[in-house]
Amino acid sequence: MKKYSKEAVSAFIAKTAKLQETSMSMEDIYNMMMARDAKADAYMYFDEEGKPKKVCYGDFADEVFKTASKLSTLFSGIRAGSVVGLKLKNSPRWGIIFWALLMCGHSPLLLDARLATENANNLLSQAKAQAIIANDEAEFVVSKYRVNEIMNEEADYEFRPDWANHVIFCSSGTTGAAKMMVYTGANLCAQILASLDMPKETTTLMHPGKIRILAMLPFHHIFGFVAVFLWYSFYGCCLVYPSSIATSDLLYAVRKGKCTHIYSVPMFWDGIAQNISRTVANMGGTKADLFSKMVAYNTGKISKKEAGHGASKLILHAFQKKVLGKHVEYCISGGGFLSPKTQNTINGLGYPLYNGFGMTEVGVTSVEMSPNISQRLKGSIGHPFHGVEYKLGGDHLTTSDNGDVTGELMIRSPITHGREIIGGMLKRVNFEDGWFPTGDIVTMDSKGSYFMKGRIKDTIILSNGENVFPDEIEYYFKDVKHLHNAVCLGATLPGEKEEKITLVCEVDNSVTEEQIKKIYEDIKSINDTLPSEKKVQTVLIDKRPLPVSGSMKVKRFMIKQAIAEGSSDFIGLGQPKNNAVSFEGYDPKEVEEVSSKIRKVFAKILMLPEFKIDGAAIWTTDLGGDSMSYIEMCQTLNAEFGIEIPEDKYGVLGNLNDFTKEILDLLAKKPSRQKKAKK
Repeated sequence: MKKYSKEAVSAFIAKTAKLQETSMSMEDIYNMMMARDAKADAYMYFDEEGKPKKVCYGDFADEVFKTASKLSTLFSGIRAGSVVGLKLKNSPRWGIIFWALLMCGHSPLLLDARLATENANNLLSQAKAQAIIANDEAEFVVSKYRVNEIMNEEADYEFRPDWANHVIFCSSGTTGAAKMMVYTGANLCAQILASLDMPKETTTLMHPGKIRILAMLPFHHIFGFVAVFLWYSFYGCCLVYPSSIATSDLLYAVRKGKCTHIYSVPMFWDGIAQNISRTVANMGGTKADLFSKMVAYNTGKISKKEAGHGASKLILHAFQKKVLGKHVEYCISGGGFLSPKTQNTINGLGYPLYNGFGMTEVGVTSVEMSPNISQRLKGSIGHPFHGVEYKLGGDHLTTSDNGDVTGELMIRSPITHGREIIGGMLKRVNFEDGWFPTGDIVTMDSKGSYFMKGRIKDTIILSNGENVFPDEIEYYFKDVKHLHNAVCLGATLPGEKEEKITLVCEVDNSVTEEQIKKIYEDIKSINDTLPSEKKVQTVLIDKRPLPVSGSMKVKRFMIKQAIAEGSSDFIGLGQPKNNAVSFEGYDPKEVEEVSSKIRKVFAKILMLPEFKIDGAAIWTTDLGGDSMSYIEMCQTLNAEFGIEIPEDKYGVLGNLNDFTKEILDLLAKKPSRQKKAKK
């Protein structure tokens, strides 16, 4: 990998300052982006045969103009400046349509492609949107335009751009409450300008060389939009689009696309680290010892002499070949707590993994950038970017004996949104002296580095007043064998009054009843070693995959609510399973046909013989699936049946019967089926 001097990187980034000499609008961002090398690769995708296809910035600009002209014709009956929903999965078309909407004078409302129709309609109504661009089968409360419809229109080369200057984001939905933040061009220009001081600390996060960044984070989410789409497009880099977010397609895109930068959420990095740990454990003997020494050497724990062959680049590349390849230069985890174990494993493989911070309301505001491995492994989110200020305050403000300060993180910067859409009304947002309260508990050390502790809303307050942060507790149980994932939360069980520290477990592949008992035993052994204020008080096995948002965060509020309501999804040892599903009203032959197709998909993804997949077998506890394979399975079923399983059903549908009933219901609602029924 080519190294760039601090001077070269500084000169490259410094050109960004010219943005301040413009009107600081979305049009200015686009024009400066397209003023870079027109022959440079703008994006890469993979055709049906898996072959990479590349498109340069010059052709990208042509496509944006033509698409804007087509949209201008299609939207001729919509008043200028209207809001238009954009509900598509990441793809080259997403970027083209995003810029085209702005170019023809409409403000994009960025929606999760997996969002249920009912929820999308609610947001469209509140935003007073006039149309939506989506590939969903369902109809919406506004006119729907499919991508193919837009692309089939004739381009109008007499079209003259009339730029809009607002982009609307929705909250991630992990709290159960939805709100919309309106960003102006000036806000997003400030977000780009936040990168001006990066060369002082790092020459690999952004540089003038060939950068290829994996476009896996959904662009409707602030992390994916800013850290991948906005920053790297503006700097003329290449976005690599995977065919899907299935693990196999992601890894294929990383290796085949020779990705240099990979940004994702803790769940992604945890999954990679856990798979590596399992693979190494199965190796045993010399290979496992060699891996341990390689990790220890690359993380600065032992010398080159102590590492022996573990310090060899040949050995490093051999291990990297099986994971993310050898081209990766920079990795960032954002959106939640990153466990030290994961941090150590990924960095030990030679992939520089850093922790960062951002929110829908304030953009991306910091990332640890120190090249010092020991600083990186501390898990700091760094210190604020250029133009961004941090301070700690709130009711949780404390100072430790060693001078570390803990409190709610407050942020002040020109990136922070100034208007929100609430209940259909556009309102200005005023924060006290400009400081936005994030709701995150953070510790600042004596060197000015910041460390995430957890969300205030997730904090468990014990009867003695002690504050417990769930993210820290989860870390202790990450390596329990046969446990795919564990989420800690404060839950009130039916019939009880006080919250208890509860660990909800998603079990790993092909787990048996005996292995579940062993999971409980291992959890108890670990729990016995923890301080009293961190001991888990209740352990539950979730029969279904943990509910995950579009930004790949576990939805704690949904689990808490389900537990409080006495849901049968959470079981202890020896509790019966109840998975009865009624197919009353459906033709038995159609039920069998649909069920058979789903069974084949289950078998293929889980690598199990079909006879082992009965109707009531739970994806996790009975069949051994996990969250990532669950998402892959849902996407495969969507393609197989030409439907779109709503996001709010992810994790709720747990077995073959559940999916058969859901898909039959969705097929019955398809317009073609309803027309046929009327005849």
